[in-house]
Amino acid sequence: MAKAARAAQAWKTYRNVSKPGSPGLGARLRALPRMIGAVMRGQYPGMSKGKLTMMGLGVLYIISPIDVIPDFLVLIGVADDFGVFLWLMSSLLGEGGRYVDWERDRVRAVPS
Repeated sequence: MAKAARAAQAWKTYRNVSKPGSPGLGARLRALPRMIGAVMRGQYPGMSKGKLTMMGLGVLYIISPIDVIPDFLVLIGVADDFGVFLWLMSSLLGEGGRYVDWERDRVRAVPS
């Protein structure tokens, strides 16, 4: 069941990134540092500092040599890292796309 949910989430993320009119993968990735800064300064209302903290913990979990389930348990140990990776990528790409849209709307709202 968990594998199917992860695969569905990955497919949903791919569809959102490749949808016509939505920000592309490159735009989403380039927006991540700006988004993190805006969240930290309290300028971007679309994401809480708590969610940003959870994403940071996800990065630490992936790069940390200490795991909840050790990697020497080959299938299970790697699967938990992969699950965190999929969650992190789908969250980052989804939030990055929403941030790019928010930036575009904010620029349009400012009169020239």
